[in-house]
Amino acid sequence: MEDNNVRIDKWLWAARFFKTRSMATDAVDRGRVRIGGEPIKPARAVKVNDKIFIDNGSDRWEVVVLGISDKRGAAPIARALYSETEDSITRRENDSEARRLFPEPGSSIKGRPTKRDRRAISRAGG
Repeated sequence: MEDNNVRIDKWLWAARFFKTRSMATDAVDRGRVRIGGEPIKPARAVKVNDKIFIDNGSDRWEVVVLGISDKRGAAPIARALYSETEDSITRRENDSEARRLFPEPGSSIKGRPTKRDRRAISRAGG
């Protein structure tokens, strides 16, 4: 872990919130990553105790920075770079429970329906 200036996009990648650094940069550019409620740019330096809001598409996180690193390591090492707030933990648990109980209607559809699928749909009254 280094205590020099590390860009937010590099830190998000090292902390394993995004699979690639370019995905992290894109999320920051689109305003899905905020520090202290303010939209930021990818070159913004991360500091210890920064409160970061992250929306990576599937989950929304609110974390406090505990360590600075620009190297992507193993998951336990990445997990040591931040601590998630209690509100964030409960919100993510509620969101995952809601997704489990009420799945997206189109999530089971894989591409265009086949001729057989269309016949089944029309028989069902659709």
